[in-house]
Amino acid sequence: MKREDKTKIIESLVEKLNANNKIYLADCSSLSVEKVNQLRRSCFEKNISMTVVKNSLLQKALEQATDSRLTGLIPALKGATALMFTEVGNAPAKLIKEFRKKNDKPILKAAFIEENIYIGDNELDALANIKSKNELIAEVIGLLQSPAKRVIGALQANAEKKDAA
Repeated sequence: MKREDKTKIIESLVEKLNANNKIYLADCSSLSVEKVNQLRRSCFEKNISMTVVKNSLLQKALEQATDSRLTGLIPALKGATALMFTEVGNAPAKLIKEFRKKNDKPILKAAFIEENIYIGDNELDALANIKSKNELIAEVIGLLQSPAKRVIGALQANAEKKDAA
């Protein structure tokens, strides 16, 4: 690969890293082509961008990224690396767990979610349990509506009692 090509790839990776704050690194090395294609299809369905990258190029991109905390992912760059970007922080973790029900890979190497770094496959369950922004908003709305619904219900029940009397 020519130096210009490597530079273009690094610049593209830096651009993606700067534009995303939910990044996963996974190891898909021993998966067959058919299994990797299944994983790619699953990623596409869940709106997850997946790219297999060379570690040396990804390391340079991590070093050049705007957020210096991304360099914390560098120790995980061993073996083949699949780079995943997503809008929903727990989607790749859930996808990896689901995919591993039938396969032994992919293995989570590291993740950068909302300014936090997670290293190792043992963090997969914690990442899968992270709630998305929409899930948190729905919970808050539900909690806020609950007392109001009880008050309205009590007032309606009181009004019905008065009408019956």
